[in-house]
Amino acid sequence: MMLRLTSERGDFAAQISLEGASDPGPGPWLLALHSSGDTLGVALQRLGDGSPPRLAAFPLGRTLSNDLFGCVEAVLPASRWPQLARLAVATGPGGFTGTRLTVTLARTLAQQLGLPLDGFGSFLLMARRRLAQPDCPPIPFWLVQDLPRRGVVAGLYAPDPEQRGGALELAAPRLYREPSALAEVEASLVIGPDGEGLSPAPAVRCPAQVHQPPDVAELLRCSQEAAAAGRPAPWSLVLPLYPTSPVDPAGP
Repeated sequence: MMLRLTSERGDFAAQISLEGASDPGPGPWLLALHSSGDTLGVALQRLGDGSPPRLAAFPLGRTLSNDLFGCVEAVLPASRWPQLARLAVATGPGGFTGTRLTVTLARTLAQQLGLPLDGFGSFLLMARRRLAQPDCPPIPFWLVQDLPRRGVVAGLYAPDPEQRGGALELAAPRLYREPSALAEVEASLVIGPDGEGLSPAPAVRCPAQVHQPPDVAELLRCSQEAAAAGRPAPWSLVLPLYPTSPVDPAGP
Protein backbone atom coordinates (compact mmCIF):
# COMPACT_ATOMS: atom_id res chain seq x y z
CA MET A 1 0.00 0.00 0.00
CA MET A 2 1.04 3.63 -0.32
CA LEU A 3 1.68 5.50 2.92
CA ARG A 4 2.10 9.27 2.99
CA LEU A 5 4.38 10.58 5.72
CA THR A 6 5.02 14.15 6.75
CA SER A 7 8.55 15.40 7.34
CA GLU A 8 10.07 18.78 8.05
CA ARG A 9 10.51 19.25 4.31
CA GLY A 10 7.01 18.22 3.31
CA ASP A 11 5.09 15.05 2.50
CA PHE A 12 6.52 12.03 0.74
CA ALA A 13 5.07 8.70 -0.31
CA ALA A 14 6.44 5.37 0.82
CA GLN A 15 5.68 1.94 -0.60
CA ILE A 16 4.90 -0.49 2.20
CA SER A 17 3.95 -4.13 1.82
CA LEU A 18 2.17 -5.14 5.01
CA GLU A 19 1.13 -8.62 3.84
CA GLY A 20 -1.71 -8.76 6.38
CA ALA A 21 -2.99 -6.73 9.29
CA SER A 22 -1.60 -3.24 9.83
CA ASP A 23 -0.77 -4.16 13.45
CA PRO A 24 2.42 -6.26 13.44
CA GLY A 25 1.41 -8.06 16.63
CA PRO A 26 3.83 -9.55 19.16
CA GLY A 27 7.44 -10.47 18.49
CA PRO A 28 10.12 -11.69 18.69
CA TRP A 29 11.06 -9.48 15.72
CA LEU A 30 13.96 -9.23 13.34
CA LEU A 31 14.39 -5.68 12.00
CA ALA A 32 16.54 -4.90 8.95
CA LEU A 33 17.71 -1.43 7.84
CA HIS A 34 19.31 -0.59 4.48
CA SER A 35 20.26 2.94 3.42
CA SER A 36 23.23 2.45 1.10
CA GLY A 37 21.25 4.08 -1.71
CA ASP A 38 18.91 7.06 -2.01
CA THR A 39 15.95 5.02 -0.77
CA LEU A 40 15.71 3.73 2.80
CA GLY A 41 14.64 0.10 3.04
CA VAL A 42 13.08 -1.25 6.23
CA ALA A 43 12.04 -4.87 6.73
CA LEU A 44 10.41 -6.67 9.63
CA GLN A 45 9.77 -10.36 10.20
CA ARG A 46 9.33 -12.64 13.17
CA LEU A 47 12.66 -14.24 14.01
CA GLY A 48 12.78 -17.83 12.83
CA ASP A 49 9.40 -17.50 11.12
CA GLY A 50 8.73 -17.97 7.44
CA SER A 51 5.70 -15.69 7.43
CA PRO A 52 5.68 -12.88 4.85
CA PRO A 53 7.79 -9.92 5.97
CA ARG A 54 6.70 -6.31 6.27
CA LEU A 55 8.72 -4.40 3.66
CA ALA A 56 8.95 -0.64 3.21
CA ALA A 57 10.81 1.68 0.83
CA PHE A 58 11.15 5.38 1.68
CA PRO A 59 12.60 7.67 -1.04
CA LEU A 60 14.23 10.08 1.41
CA GLY A 61 17.41 11.16 -0.32
CA ARG A 62 19.07 13.86 1.78
CA THR A 63 16.23 13.99 4.33
CA LEU A 64 17.21 10.66 5.88
CA SER A 65 18.71 12.28 8.98
CA ASN A 66 15.39 14.02 9.73
CA ASP A 67 13.00 11.21 8.86
CA LEU A 68 14.81 7.98 9.79
CA PHE A 69 13.04 7.41 13.11
CA GLY A 70 9.61 8.18 11.67
CA CYS A 71 10.11 5.70 8.86
CA VAL A 72 11.23 2.91 11.19
CA GLU A 73 8.24 3.61 13.44
CA ALA A 74 5.93 3.37 10.43
CA VAL A 75 6.96 -0.28 10.22
CA LEU A 76 7.36 -1.02 13.95
CA PRO A 77 6.37 1.63 16.53
CA ALA A 78 9.03 2.51 19.09
CA SER A 79 6.81 1.11 21.85
CA ARG A 80 7.36 -2.31 20.26
CA TRP A 81 11.16 -2.06 19.99
CA PRO A 82 11.65 -4.00 23.26
CA GLN A 83 10.09 -6.93 21.35
CA LEU A 84 13.04 -6.97 18.94
CA ALA A 85 15.22 -10.08 19.13
CA ARG A 86 17.79 -9.44 16.38
CA LEU A 87 18.86 -6.62 14.07
CA ALA A 88 20.47 -6.44 10.63
CA VAL A 89 21.95 -3.50 8.75
CA ALA A 90 23.58 -2.96 5.37
CA THR A 91 27.14 -1.73 5.89
CA GLY A 92 27.77 -0.32 2.41
CA PRO A 93 29.58 0.74 0.41
CA GLY A 94 27.17 3.57 -0.17
CA GLY A 95 26.71 7.21 0.63
CA PHE A 96 28.73 8.35 3.66
CA THR A 97 25.85 9.93 5.58
CA GLY A 98 23.13 7.44 4.69
CA THR A 99 25.11 4.33 5.55
CA ARG A 100 26.49 5.86 8.73
CA LEU A 101 23.05 6.85 10.04
CA THR A 102 21.44 3.42 9.84
CA VAL A 103 24.57 1.64 11.10
CA THR A 104 24.68 4.02 14.07
CA LEU A 105 20.99 3.49 14.80
CA ALA A 106 21.32 -0.29 14.55
CA ARG A 107 24.42 -0.34 16.78
CA THR A 108 22.72 1.85 19.37
CA LEU A 109 19.58 -0.29 19.47
CA ALA A 110 21.63 -3.48 19.69
CA GLN A 111 23.74 -2.11 22.53
CA GLN A 112 20.84 -0.68 24.53
CA LEU A 113 18.56 -3.71 24.06
CA GLY A 114 21.30 -6.32 24.29
CA LEU A 115 20.61 -7.75 20.82
CA PRO A 116 22.73 -9.47 18.18
CA LEU A 117 23.40 -7.31 15.12
CA ASP A 118 24.26 -8.68 11.68
CA GLY A 119 26.08 -6.48 9.19
CA PHE A 120 26.12 -7.41 5.50
CA GLY A 121 27.66 -5.53 2.58
CA SER A 122 25.30 -3.90 0.11
CA PHE A 123 27.22 -5.38 -2.86
CA LEU A 124 26.82 -8.91 -1.48
CA LEU A 125 23.08 -8.34 -1.17
CA MET A 126 22.96 -7.18 -4.81
CA ALA A 127 24.96 -10.24 -5.88
CA ARG A 128 22.58 -12.62 -4.09
CA ARG A 129 19.59 -10.86 -5.65
CA ARG A 130 21.14 -11.07 -9.14
CA LEU A 131 22.03 -14.75 -8.80
CA ALA A 132 18.48 -15.55 -7.73
CA GLN A 133 17.22 -14.44 -11.14
CA PRO A 134 16.53 -17.42 -13.43
CA ASP A 135 18.24 -15.80 -16.43
CA CYS A 136 21.51 -15.00 -14.62
CA PRO A 137 24.43 -16.72 -16.37
CA PRO A 138 26.47 -19.02 -14.07
CA ILE A 139 29.75 -17.11 -14.43
CA PRO A 140 31.64 -14.64 -12.21
CA PHE A 141 30.71 -10.99 -12.50
CA TRP A 142 31.76 -7.57 -11.28
CA LEU A 143 29.38 -5.19 -9.59
CA VAL A 144 30.61 -1.72 -10.50
CA GLN A 145 29.65 1.73 -9.23
CA ASP A 146 31.10 4.76 -11.02
CA LEU A 147 32.43 7.61 -8.89
CA PRO A 148 32.99 10.66 -11.12
CA ARG A 149 36.60 11.87 -11.10
CA ARG A 150 37.56 9.27 -8.48
CA GLY A 151 37.30 5.90 -10.26
CA VAL A 152 35.00 2.95 -9.66
CA VAL A 153 33.96 0.92 -6.66
CA ALA A 154 33.82 -2.74 -7.66
CA GLY A 155 33.39 -6.16 -6.11
CA LEU A 156 33.76 -9.55 -7.79
CA TYR A 157 31.24 -12.34 -7.21
CA ALA A 158 30.59 -15.84 -8.47
CA PRO A 159 27.81 -18.42 -8.16
CA ASP A 160 28.54 -21.06 -5.54
CA PRO A 161 25.79 -23.44 -4.42
CA GLU A 162 27.74 -24.23 -1.24
CA GLN A 163 27.42 -20.62 -0.06
CA ARG A 164 24.29 -19.35 1.64
CA GLY A 165 22.36 -17.41 -0.97
CA GLY A 166 24.49 -18.99 -3.70
CA ALA A 167 26.94 -16.06 -3.88
CA LEU A 168 30.71 -16.22 -3.28
CA GLU A 169 32.58 -12.94 -2.82
CA LEU A 170 35.88 -13.33 -4.70
CA ALA A 171 37.02 -9.73 -4.21
CA ALA A 172 35.42 -7.41 -1.67
CA PRO A 173 34.26 -4.05 -3.04
CA ARG A 174 36.82 -1.27 -2.95
CA LEU A 175 37.88 1.77 -4.90
CA TYR A 176 39.85 1.36 -8.13
CA ARG A 177 41.33 4.54 -9.54
CA GLU A 178 41.78 2.99 -12.98
CA PRO A 179 39.32 0.57 -14.65
CA SER A 180 42.29 -1.44 -15.91
CA ALA A 181 43.01 -2.42 -12.31
CA LEU A 182 40.00 -4.75 -12.42
CA ALA A 183 41.72 -6.90 -15.03
CA GLU A 184 44.82 -7.11 -12.82
CA VAL A 185 42.72 -8.35 -9.93
CA GLU A 186 41.10 -10.98 -12.15
CA ALA A 187 44.50 -12.20 -13.29
CA SER A 188 45.80 -12.46 -9.71
CA LEU A 189 42.88 -14.45 -8.29
CA VAL A 190 43.41 -18.11 -7.54
CA ILE A 191 40.52 -20.24 -6.37
CA GLY A 192 40.03 -23.90 -5.62
CA PRO A 193 42.15 -26.45 -3.71
CA ASP A 194 44.27 -27.25 -6.76
CA GLY A 195 45.22 -23.61 -7.36
CA GLU A 196 43.31 -23.20 -10.59
CA GLY A 197 42.51 -19.66 -11.64
CA LEU A 198 39.27 -18.19 -12.85
CA SER A 199 38.13 -19.88 -16.02
CA PRO A 200 36.75 -18.21 -17.96
CA ALA A 201 37.97 -14.83 -16.79
CA PRO A 202 34.98 -12.74 -15.61
CA ALA A 203 33.99 -10.51 -18.47
CA VAL A 204 30.57 -9.52 -17.14
CA ARG A 205 30.40 -6.10 -15.50
CA CYS A 206 27.07 -5.12 -13.99
CA PRO A 207 26.03 -1.78 -12.51
CA ALA A 208 25.87 -1.80 -8.73
CA GLN A 209 22.38 -0.43 -8.17
CA VAL A 210 20.45 -0.72 -4.93
CA HIS A 211 16.79 -1.66 -5.39
CA GLN A 212 14.31 -1.30 -2.55
CA PRO A 213 12.59 -3.14 -1.07
CA PRO A 214 14.19 -6.22 -2.74
CA ASP A 215 17.63 -5.51 -1.24
CA VAL A 216 16.38 -5.03 2.31
CA ALA A 217 14.38 -8.24 1.87
CA GLU A 218 17.65 -9.97 0.94
CA LEU A 219 19.26 -8.47 4.05
CA LEU A 220 16.43 -9.91 6.11
CA ARG A 221 17.04 -13.37 4.61
CA CYS A 222 20.76 -13.15 5.36
CA SER A 223 20.06 -12.36 9.01
CA GLN A 224 17.47 -15.12 9.33
CA GLU A 225 20.05 -17.57 7.94
CA ALA A 226 22.68 -16.33 10.41
CA ALA A 227 20.26 -16.71 13.32
CA ALA A 228 19.24 -20.22 12.22
CA ALA A 229 22.92 -21.20 12.06
CA GLY A 230 23.47 -19.88 15.58
CA ARG A 231 26.05 -17.39 14.41
CA PRO A 232 27.05 -14.83 17.05
CA ALA A 233 26.58 -11.23 15.98
CA PRO A 234 28.23 -8.74 18.35
CA TRP A 235 27.16 -5.18 17.57
CA SER A 236 30.66 -3.82 18.19
CA LEU A 237 32.02 -5.53 15.07
CA VAL A 238 29.50 -3.92 12.68
CA LEU A 239 31.01 -0.86 11.02
CA PRO A 240 30.17 1.06 7.82
CA LEU A 241 32.27 0.44 4.74
CA TYR A 242 33.38 3.58 2.93
CA PRO A 243 34.95 3.32 -0.55
CA THR A 244 36.90 6.57 -0.17
CA SER A 245 38.66 8.13 2.81
CA PRO A 246 39.90 11.68 3.36
CA VAL A 247 42.96 10.33 5.19
CA ASP A 248 43.94 7.98 2.36
CA PRO A 249 43.37 9.83 -0.91
CA ALA A 250 45.62 7.53 -2.90
CA GLY A 251 44.11 4.43 -4.33
CA PRO A 252 45.02 1.42 -6.45
